[in-house]
Amino acid sequence: MMQDQYEQGKILLINKPLNWTSFDVVKKLRNIIGVKKIGHAGTLDPLATGLLIIGTGKFTKKLNELQGLDKTYEGIFEIGRTTPSYDLETNFDTENDISGVSVHDLEKAKEALTGAISQIPPAHSAIKVGGERAYKKARKNQQIKLEPRDVIVHEFSIDSQHLPEVHFQVKCSKGTYIRSLARDFGQHVGVGAYLKKLVRTKVGDYRIEDADDLDTFIRRFDGGH
Repeated sequence: MMQDQYEQGKILLINKPLNWTSFDVVKKLRNIIGVKKIGHAGTLDPLATGLLIIGTGKFTKKLNELQGLDKTYEGIFEIGRTTPSYDLETNFDTENDISGVSVHDLEKAKEALTGAISQIPPAHSAIKVGGERAYKKARKNQQIKLEPRDVIVHEFSIDSQHLPEVHFQVKCSKGTYIRSLARDFGQHVGVGAYLKKLVRTKVGDYRIEDADDLDTFIRRFDGGH
């Protein structure tokens, strides 16, 4: 029986849908597959899509190890505007003229944010502050102080720029916030920026090309019963 295989343990690669939390995907699969032990490695924000690794049964023990793997992303920064969440979860709070921004400015910002860097996580994140998720405090407009974290941006390339959009690819260590990278990129350029789009394409050697859309997986699972 197919369910027994999932109880024993499987690694599933899912292309997380837009506007779903990573936990939403886990919850949906738990209900569909009917397993108790299931989890994910490496949270994706609701407004991000892409590769989400799911472990079931005995393979949930591997999730910590998988979470530590390097991640690869592609996406779009929009320069000249900012939001409190550094993405489109919140409304724009500043707008700046970008007419003075050159390709050289973009390249300098990219170089400054490549290698070992220190970054402050977004206030709108799942980090716990005083026992409560930071984003819950941020949504109540409470002041939050998050400590900088050391992360590594192994590779950072700008594929094209059709300003105000900057299309990029990043390979980075565990714990790197691409939304914070967007904020810092905008600060280096001098006009602000936010993360307009994000897709996780790789986790270690696992690739999005090998992932199932959630609906496709559910149809196939149902068809196997």
